[in-house]
Amino acid sequence: MALKLAILDDYQNAALASADWKSLGTDIEITVFDQFISHDDEAVVTALAPFDILIAMRERTRFPAEVIDKLGSLKFLVTTGMRNAAIDMKAARAKGIDVCGTDMLPYPAAEHAVALIMDIYKKISKESRVMRDGGWQGYVSEGLNGKTLGVLGLGKLGARVAKFGQAMQMKVVAWSENLTSERCAEVGATYVSKEDLFRQSDVISIHLVLGDRSKGLVGKTELALMKPTAYLVNTSRGPIVDEAALIAALKEKRIAGAGLDVFDVEPLPIDHPLRDLDNAVLTGHTGYVVQELYDMVYGQAVENIKSWRAGKPERLLNTS
Repeated sequence: MALKLAILDDYQNAALASADWKSLGTDIEITVFDQFISHDDEAVVTALAPFDILIAMRERTRFPAEVIDKLGSLKFLVTTGMRNAAIDMKAARAKGIDVCGTDMLPYPAAEHAVALIMDIYKKISKESRVMRDGGWQGYVSEGLNGKTLGVLGLGKLGARVAKFGQAMQMKVVAWSENLTSERCAEVGATYVSKEDLFRQSDVISIHLVLGDRSKGLVGKTELALMKPTAYLVNTSRGPIVDEAALIAALKEKRIAGAGLDVFDVEPLPIDHPLRDLDNAVLTGHTGYVVQELYDMVYGQAVENIKSWRAGKPERLLNTS
């Protein structure tokens, strides 16, 4: 009897062309879900109940214990990336379901943050709309040279963005809870307090992992410290920023604008107020979505399935 495999949340219909799925053999039936299923757990269970193997794209679909317990056919779950907070790993292990991951590329989200910064300052997407509507030179752009770039979190991604700022001859300042002056010196940034980062920066780029300490870290108080000419860029996770406070700040023009790739609820609802703000540049959590990454993660997903079927699962995440 054939195994049923589902590839989830393949919004661009890119998965099948990104790996050699035929190498799995003819006894695996593949179904691609190119639309988000639901935030409702029961709807997820209904849609995925027939499948033995699931390929999850990052944290787009949630797998809490209640969902895992009801997926009676599920035997193997692959997530892209080597961590996925949307999967209850212990619940999967309790049911004997192996969960395996894949490597991730270290640069796409940093590139996306830079792209949002450039769009915000150079009005690229706005000017493109003007041109398509038959116009010419609709906006006055701003220079980056001499501006202050604030980097919230100076890990691998934050360091890449900091180096971009230096290349643009910006002053780079940084803060995070455990950041040190020594680490800043390694990257060429200046360590400042959290308050000074928000006060001094002309643009702030967020590069933190979402957790108890970072959730809501950028709230009404922090936004109030920012210059009215300053911008906020978030390519990390939506809940790091108090979304309601940010919407209010943007509506009231208390900050100049924002570049956002991540949101509290994803996909972003059609009637969400952020969609109506002309000072927000929005992308749909595409910061990590590059073809090179798809080739790697889906290729490794195929490898994971082969190794699992051979009884030696690779990149196993729920070992206990």
